[in-house]
Amino acid sequence: MSLQERIYQHFTDSIQTKHEALELLAAPIESAAQLIVQSLLDNGKVLTCGNGGSAGDAQHFSSEMLNRFERERPSLPAIALSTDTSTITSIANDYSYDQIFSKQLRALGQAGDILLAYTTSGNSGNVVEAIKAAHDREMNIIIVTGKDGGTIASQALLKETDIELRVPSNSTARIQEVHLVITHCLCDLIDYQLFG
Repeated sequence: MSLQERIYQHFTDSIQTKHEALELLAAPIESAAQLIVQSLLDNGKVLTCGNGGSAGDAQHFSSEMLNRFERERPSLPAIALSTDTSTITSIANDYSYDQIFSKQLRALGQAGDILLAYTTSGNSGNVVEAIKAAHDREMNIIIVTGKDGGTIASQALLKETDIELRVPSNSTARIQEVHLVITHCLCDLIDYQLFG
């Protein structure tokens, strides 16, 4: 296979995964955006988290909320929990890496806030602990996953009111590509509902 053929294959696979995800996720993405909007209208905020590329997705969402997406509008409250290296490293050192998000959520999360967590596998221990902490704080949860949903799905960690946006793929690259589209859909729908 030539290099250009590999490029075409990546694009083709990405398009196919997005098409399959669209069929499954349009309604839950709409519900997730409505959940975030209601939280914001009730003076809540969105706390985001993830590891590696998923941390980048979490930060991307937060930056679009705090700054702007595609239109001028007031800043919206969002905090990415993966950005404070002093806090992350002190929690990891003194307790456990699995606690880096949950300890922050227990301090910053309030009832009615949203936890927006990204994990391609659904197996990230610190995201699992974040879900538990968010439930303890009576927060609503939107989890963006892939593959089979991993530990989060198999251990039935989500409540009926939580929303899982699971990309139908086993490829981490394809899952991350759809996670970006989901992020942009959420940002657009939030802006559209709040600002017309």
